[in-house]
Amino acid sequence: MPRRNLTLVLAVGFVSLICYEKAQHNRFARIVADVMNKVEANYLEEIEPQDLFEGAVAGIIDRLGDPNSTYIPPAKKQEFDETIDKEFVGVGMEVGMDAKTQQLTVLSPLVGTPAYKAGILAGDVILQIGDKSTQGLSLKDAVGLMRGESGTTVELVVSRKGSPDPITVEIVRAKIQVDTVLGDVRDADGAWHLSLEDHPQIGYLRIVAFSQETPDELLRALKRLTKHGMRALIVDLRDDPGGRLDAAIEVSDLFVDSGVIVSTRDRREKTIDQYDAHAEGTFSGFPVAVLVNQNSASASEIVAACLQDHKRAIVVGQRSYGKGTVQKVFELEDNLGALKLTTAKYCRPNGKNIHRRRNPDDGEEEEWGVKPNKGYEVVLDEDELIRRSQWRRRRDRPADNGEPAEDDAEPFVDRQLEKALEYVQAEVAKKNNAKKDNAKKKG
Repeated sequence: MPRRNLTLVLAVGFVSLICYEKAQHNRFARIVADVMNKVEANYLEEIEPQDLFEGAVAGIIDRLGDPNSTYIPPAKKQEFDETIDKEFVGVGMEVGMDAKTQQLTVLSPLVGTPAYKAGILAGDVILQIGDKSTQGLSLKDAVGLMRGESGTTVELVVSRKGSPDPITVEIVRAKIQVDTVLGDVRDADGAWHLSLEDHPQIGYLRIVAFSQETPDELLRALKRLTKHGMRALIVDLRDDPGGRLDAAIEVSDLFVDSGVIVSTRDRREKTIDQYDAHAEGTFSGFPVAVLVNQNSASASEIVAACLQDHKRAIVVGQRSYGKGTVQKVFELEDNLGALKLTTAKYCRPNGKNIHRRRNPDDGEEEEWGVKPNKGYEVVLDEDELIRRSQWRRRRDRPADNGEPAEDDAEPFVDRQLEKALEYVQAEVAKKNNAKKDNAKKKG
């Protein structure tokens, strides 16, 4: 029997012995411990105990069938910690296994990172990493192949909708540390304009990830916008893969002055934690529209759901991804790595579920994700998705950098953004008319 298969056979009981407080009372643990002794004493080939342990733990986690739960071996623990802190060496994109095709798919290239600059787009299917095919490759192994030392190169072969042939993209790895709150366009020195180019009194903020710094970045942007007379705001969460729960809570708290922001429940539907809003520091008095699409996940869904349920904003665009689970990291003894396990799920303020179970029987009628408000669903077709990504990339470049001007490129109308703009303009007009009516009554 191959060594890998042997380690998987031993997985279930062995890790129970290691990980659970009362494992000595588990009959499987005792039996597997006996098996371990027999293997060490009698197996034809010598096996390093730590290799056996790591294979066993990985076997248990793989058995869960949950891409968000994983075993982090000692060799990758530092890399994992860096990822949690949103500072790491790599290519700078979120990837996942497509629920239907089981292909390694780009959820979002983070703005300003090597992957973004190299032209990687959300929705690209990664066929090959270096000389390694991704067919049958686990998510964690794929991510491991894309990581490496700063300055080294990794070559990806991707399949892209609208392109008949695979595309080869060469990316130079770098330390990833990016701003998470961006504006509409940049000026020559790279600074962001935080309002729409043709509508200076309408703020436009893109949150591209939720890191430790996101709430402070957003707070500074909101203060700047209100100082300059902002009348309405569009928060763009499209292609935002999520991030830290505490960041999502703090961001929501900037817009909502009371009530539940989000709660978490365990497998028995028991509420574990509930996070409430506070009146102090709330930004109010202006309409808000939140943009989401099929790649908006996790923390971005928490924010969109919170603002929608509290009627602080309407949601525009396309139904979100449906990633609403909580992962907890358990450090293992003797520096043997860590377990990242899904331990709970998020529930929005109205008590409904966010997470979509990745089962073939789960259809569109199930309760998951965040749906646009009635009348504000705008679904982009495949061609529009590609063109929007390309259009957005052009607008992200600093002005006067030698690239073709927007006017020289193929024109594109972002229908989702236009729908959000339509809403906030109508709300501003209502507010202005109400002021005029009140003035007439007083006169």
